[in-house]
Amino acid sequence: MALTATIYNFDIDLADTDRGCYETLALRVAKHPSESEEYLVARVLAYCLEYTDGLAFSSGISDPDEPTLAVRDLTGVVKVWIEIGLPDPARLHKASKAAGRVAIYTHKDPGQWLRQIAGERIHRAEAVELYVFDRTCIAALVAKLDRRMSMTVSIADRNLLIAIGDDVIEGQLTTVKIRS
Repeated sequence: MALTATIYNFDIDLADTDRGCYETLALRVAKHPSESEEYLVARVLAYCLEYTDGLAFSSGISDPDEPTLAVRDLTGVVKVWIEIGLPDPARLHKASKAAGRVAIYTHKDPGQWLRQIAGERIHRAEAVELYVFDRTCIAALVAKLDRRMSMTVSIADRNLLIAIGDDVIEGQLTTVKIRS
């Protein structure tokens, strides 16, 4: 018997002062059995950090040719390709050719990955944006993870402040340059 996805519901009050974005989000997110809780939390935070009209989650691992998150125009063309984790160079090359902007959000240490992709053929590698979540922040969010969650996510100068009930979790988002 195949395992099914677990559905998580997130009610998020988003206050992103960096972009002047203030929204109330109701996200229904499917977590595949092979997906880690850290990955799920990183996906939700990346959604908050990238929130704009046209942003959507992909259909997941059932369609490996699609980005994890994408901003599409009204014709369906991918304008922004967003990955979570550390994609392989071929996927990154494809993403960079398919979209005007590529962003990667990771909850892992990118050091070894950066050494691995150095010298690989990646279209416009210098334009790819790599953001690294504070791993203690991700771990604290995973510890609070529930199938129904309400939280406030505040973003200022790429610093995250996440309030869940009476608890506050803080974390820094670090930008790392990719060189190929």
